[in-house]
Amino acid sequence: MKKGCLLIILALLVILGEYASAEQDPKEVLKAIVKIRSTVPADAHSARTLGTEREGSGVVIDSQGHILTIGYLILEAETITVLELEEKPISATWVGYDHITGFGLLRADKPLSVKPMELGQSAEVKEGDPVLIASHGGAESVQGARVLSRKDFVGYWEYLLEEAIFTSPPHANFGGAALIDRNRKLVGIGSLFTQLTVPGIGAIPCNMSVPIDYLKPILNDLINKGRAATPPRPWLGLYSEETHGRIIVSRVTPGSPAEQAGLHPGDVILTVDKKAVNGLADFYRKIWALGKAGIEVPLSVLQGIQIRDLSVKSIDRYQFYRPKGQKRANKSGGDGEKIKNSTEIVI
Repeated sequence: MKKGCLLIILALLVILGEYASAEQDPKEVLKAIVKIRSTVPADAHSARTLGTEREGSGVVIDSQGHILTIGYLILEAETITVLELEEKPISATWVGYDHITGFGLLRADKPLSVKPMELGQSAEVKEGDPVLIASHGGAESVQGARVLSRKDFVGYWEYLLEEAIFTSPPHANFGGAALIDRNRKLVGIGSLFTQLTVPGIGAIPCNMSVPIDYLKPILNDLINKGRAATPPRPWLGLYSEETHGRIIVSRVTPGSPAEQAGLHPGDVILTVDKKAVNGLADFYRKIWALGKAGIEVPLSVLQGIQIRDLSVKSIDRYQFYRPKGQKRANKSGGDGEKIKNSTEIVI
């Protein structure tokens, strides 16, 4: 069985044309991918949309045992465990979260017997390039794919990622999976399953991965502060859909600034600060251009047959999704420390 698994890895790497030149053993590359399990309190804000039990993958990225994953796996987590290949689960501690990129960072409470995966250059990943998508589970969890596109991804939850990496065929266990280039380096973290429309072909199922280059400027901040040092963007708490360029509110987060301002599902967003919006990306960019979190966001909204002008007092999304009694790994490792300053260490 082990010999067969190794042959699968080698075959995939030969397809990528890099078997002869790569330095790291294929089996060692995959050992850096661990399974992540988390439990979230039923009253957590994210429990309604993401559930209370979450499972996916993560990648060990340094000698201190930091594990990079997609953040929704650990958002508001009460407990986190990681599992190496053929090893027993061990507890882990939340380290940081970045809402702008979607990256999450944690660390196992005990040393892991794996070699970290080296970070690559996602800027060098081009359309048509062959890649590997690997979740936890060894060779049988590795899948070959190609890059369909490098373009913006716009999420209905006030999320915009520039130059996202779209790959196909999609990997079933995409959450936190490693996107590996032909040099066996980590160039992205799997985020979601989606579809991409290709002219002349139609909708193609694919995965979207967050480019690894977005991690490098914020990694030290995530380790030391739990979040990026950049000014927080204003957040309203809206779930929106785009139809023919028009923005329609599909859901309002309970307790959010949007709910407090009187926004409702079915409302149509017409303007931001008296400027017409054309699509979700334009809507978000116009909000974020007003300033940092805390600023008033003037909206013109069609509610039924009536146009209303509303002012939404934005907040920092980290403050809304703050951990409750969550532990944060200290810089020296170990069991971590309870959060003392919630304005600094929040999700």
